[in-house]
Amino acid sequence: MIREVKELRKKFRKYNIDGYVVPKNDDYFTEYSKINRLKIISNFSGSAGLAIILKNKNYLFTDGRYTIQSQIESGKNFKIISYEKLINCNLFKNLKLGLDSKLFTHEQIKNYFLRYNKVKFLSNNLIDEIKTQKISNNIPFFALKDEIIGENSKSKINKIINHLKKNKADNLFVTAPENVAWILNIRGGDGPNSPLPNSRLIINKSKKIFLITELQKTKKLVKEKIINKNQLINTSDLPKKILALAGKKFIIYNKICSIF
Repeated sequence: MIREVKELRKKFRKYNIDGYVVPKNDDYFTEYSKINRLKIISNFSGSAGLAIILKNKNYLFTDGRYTIQSQIESGKNFKIISYEKLINCNLFKNLKLGLDSKLFTHEQIKNYFLRYNKVKFLSNNLIDEIKTQKISNNIPFFALKDEIIGENSKSKINKIINHLKKNKADNLFVTAPENVAWILNIRGGDGPNSPLPNSRLIINKSKKIFLITELQKTKKLVKEKIINKNQLINTSDLPKKILALAGKKFIIYNKICSIF
């Protein structure tokens, strides 16, 4: 048995859960990220997967691309299941599954777990408690040069504001880094294979914008006057900042916005 699985199971009683769910994606729903909790718990290194660790059994859900790979890497300790079996999963019933609410959408939780089981949102990620991953996340964000962009950010933001007004909404909450990158014409170093700026963005109908990220990454953007300091929100301050915004009607894309 993988040592990390044993360590995880020891935590079930403390958190009053019967199992724990570990997806491949990170907090930004990135398929390829520097954080790979799924590999830590299952040894599976594919780009798509989800593990469920129970008291006496482990499941690894993945797709047909990884049939052979998943058996080689994880088959000794995990029962390999096709992804479609996650929908209204009935491989086990009447259990309380712990999970990190930052890693799942409302739709996922409803479609996967709530028909036959219950979920419990935990404030701590249990995989991070078992093994801290050292990652380099201090690469600064940078703006693309005007000559290589097809449309400037001001033009894009104006189009978004028109959409907000048309739909009688107050704010757009952008949760995917690739979408933030497109809107602001910025890039970063938060992805292992692509220049993602791990960040979120709020655009208000009154043309106010707020970039939500780790503030040390934005120094170059501030210095080059791509964004002002008063337009920055530290990631940990996001909940209280949202509550303080004028206008309560938000547009979100629920497939990449976590339940948190």
